[in-house]
Amino acid sequence: MSLLSKLMEQMKLAMKSKDKVALQSLRAIKSEILLANTKGGDAVFSEEDEIKLLQKLVKQRKDSAALYTEQGREDLASPELAEAAIISQFLPAQMSAEDLKIVVLDIIAKTGAIGMKDMGKVMGMASKELAGKADGKTISALVKELLG
Repeated sequence: MSLLSKLMEQMKLAMKSKDKVALQSLRAIKSEILLANTKGGDAVFSEEDEIKLLQKLVKQRKDSAALYTEQGREDLASPELAEAAIISQFLPAQMSAEDLKIVVLDIIAKTGAIGMKDMGKVMGMASKELAGKADGKTISALVKELLG
């Protein structure tokens, strides 16, 4: 089942249960997908593109929530976090810290990286291999820790 059809099913359920936060989040996803489809012309919107789009939406919500929290506006931060949680449901499961460390160590071994100067090579490979499976900040922090 495609992401759009999953969204439509979830939107129907949210409407029936009168869940305004879920409905707002789902409509935001649908809107972004439709915008991306029209922007791309005839290009097919792949599953990888959908994952990147969902990650972008979650990151936007989390960043907004962090700003609101810094400014002492918990009333605005909590809806953003709730939307991020709803959007995250459509993302593939994230890797555990142990599995992530194993994969990053393997990438470091493949590239022959020995220090921080090789971080770019490792991050390039890790970003491609772990796309959708782990957050970029988490990968970066782990690579710095292992190379440092």
